Amino acid sequence: MARQLRAEQTRSTIITAAADLFDRHGYERTSLSDIVEHAQVTKGALYFHFAAKEDLAHAIMELQSRAVRQVTGEVEERGCPSLEALMRITFAFTRLSVEGPVVRAGFRLATGGVEVRPPLRHPFTEWLEIATNRLLAAVREADVHPDVDVHAAARSLVSFFVGTRVAGRPLEPVARLPRRTTEMWHLLIRGLVPVPRRPRYLGLAAQLERETALADPLTR
Repeated sequence: MARQLRAEQTRSTIITAAADLFDRHGYERTSLSDIVEHAQVTKGALYFHFAAKEDLAHAIMELQSRAVRQVTGEVEERGCPSLEALMRITFAFTRLSVEGPVVRAGFRLATGGVEVRPPLRHPFTEWLEIATNRLLAAVREADVHPDVDVHAAARSLVSFFVGTRVAGRPLEPVARLPRRTTEMWHLLIRGLVPVPRRPRYLGLAAQLERETALADPLTR
């Protein structure tokens, strides 16, 4: 049991180290030797868990997908309106991006350099499905204009959400991500939500930004 626990801890250490390097330097510019040095493990330990760098990247993307499903499930349990649920999901994922390198690395890996292997779905496909389903429900709940092209709106939301992370990586600290998510929602709410309902969702965006910042030790 102790040996198994040590093996699991070593695997986790390697994944975290690889995620940190992939996020900061990119997949192509990170070598297995870099990961070994950063994780402070032996090459034998790394190869015991991962046969190739691609396997490490795939493990990170699997963890990111699991995080998306967990966050989505937790929000769904709240039973809140669909647009609110979508906002809460994006802020929860923002918090995970700030807290650790795995989700951030997943973003970078998803934008190029690594082929997603079945049965894992491409992250953008997964996120697009979540956004589309919530926006379609929000139309039925009258929180989104009935004449909105929901599929175009969902594509724009995913592109906006990913783009802020890609563009912001070299320009500003990761602790700014909650502010960028709020800015995204301010624009989307004004374009999607009927005027009488906008104050509620603009207020919610501000509230979720505060909650995300309070949960983030980097902003304390």
